[in-house]
Amino acid sequence: MATISSPGVGTNGLDVKSIISQLVTLEKRPLDNLKVQAAVVNTKISAFGQIKSLVSALADAAGSLTSLTGWNGVSTTSSDSKFVSATAIGGTQPTSFSVEVQSLAKAQSTASAPVLPVGAAVGAGTLRLTQGAWSGAVFTAGAGQPLDIAVSAGDSVSDIASKINGANASVTATVLTDASGERLLLRSKATGEASGFNLTVDEGPTGNNTDMTGLSRLTTINAMVTQSAADAKATVNGIAVSSATNTFDKTISGVTFKAEQVTTTPIEITVSKDTSAVQAKVDDFVKAYNAINQLLQDATKYDAGAKSAGLLQGDSTAIGLQNSLRSAMQSVTTSGGAFQRLADIGIAQERGGNLSVNATKLNKALTENPDQVRDLFRNTGGGAVDGIAVKVKALTTNLLSNDGFFKSKDDTLQMSLKRISKDQLRVNERVNAFEQRITRQYNALDTQLSNLNGLNAYIAQQVTTWNKSNG
Repeated sequence: MATISSPGVGTNGLDVKSIISQLVTLEKRPLDNLKVQAAVVNTKISAFGQIKSLVSALADAAGSLTSLTGWNGVSTTSSDSKFVSATAIGGTQPTSFSVEVQSLAKAQSTASAPVLPVGAAVGAGTLRLTQGAWSGAVFTAGAGQPLDIAVSAGDSVSDIASKINGANASVTATVLTDASGERLLLRSKATGEASGFNLTVDEGPTGNNTDMTGLSRLTTINAMVTQSAADAKATVNGIAVSSATNTFDKTISGVTFKAEQVTTTPIEITVSKDTSAVQAKVDDFVKAYNAINQLLQDATKYDAGAKSAGLLQGDSTAIGLQNSLRSAMQSVTTSGGAFQRLADIGIAQERGGNLSVNATKLNKALTENPDQVRDLFRNTGGGAVDGIAVKVKALTTNLLSNDGFFKSKDDTLQMSLKRISKDQLRVNERVNAFEQRITRQYNALDTQLSNLNGLNAYIAQQVTTWNKSNG
């Protein structure tokens, strides 16, 4: 904006600065309308951004109903989960079976012969830890490689325990000190018969690997077995089964049950269809749609009482979006099932376009005809054969695409903002030029008035002098 070159009050009392300021203010008046227009466009951009977010949520809700896994939910119950708990993966066929637990899985634990004095060196050599299974006093090595632990002549029991733990062995090592001395406690990290272990020693050519001196005091042959490795034992419908852990995940197809305690009576495990999970997905689908419909309803309505219009009232694109979504939700699927529209399973349209769910009717449909409810939502085949969720998913995917409705609408609104910005720039340039022009004009007028006032004073002086000379 140009700077006013100090226009002031002429000798005739004319306030030039105030006049110019008021004229410039009048010239700037179009900027107020342009600011209002920009604010409205920005508000629309925000509104369509919110609508886009809600459409994305509807797309996700529709996707969960078009996915097969969304309809495969099952629930698993145990007659007493304190003894046997159970879970099942989606799609598992309904079933029931009886479980009795005779014993839990155990890890092998040993305590070595005592070493005195406490903290003393045990003896040099190499300890070898081998994983495998025991059958009575006979040990059968497993497929893994044995672990050799080098022991120095000055190593104590604590040093040896640290070396075992530091070697990431299949056992954990702890030192127990009692009145007899120090003992090396070993425990398998895993349960099950195949996770047993055998600790042997090589004390060199001069040593005795089995006596009770030197490193041989720590070996399994001279140790006390405090707990033998064992598989969990159970029966399923009277048939014996076992597991290296307390979890049985390969016994019953699709079902995993866990032995928590030894049982005294049979525990009944039941797997059934989980209609509540599907019902929750349908509820989410309806809520996602209602959120969009309500927002569009409020934004496009005209309140005759308050004589106020919603932000998007008269916006044909917003109304078209609302109609497209309503059409998809109210469509008929001709898949040939008992249910062809949402109303058939208890989902009805209310005044204003929102949907309401009759939970009792929906639950009955899911319980009695789950496959036909599934087809109503996720059947495919194209056109009218497609299920409701499939149609809505296709529509929302198109709306959210890189060249879809929301991208096009945002581009249009952004172009409007650029146009308004250019209009503001042009108005400011015009006001700037106007201010410079009238400033020059009023400065010239001010100077001219000052000159005229000076001439007037001179003439008045001459008239006064003339009158005195003729008096």
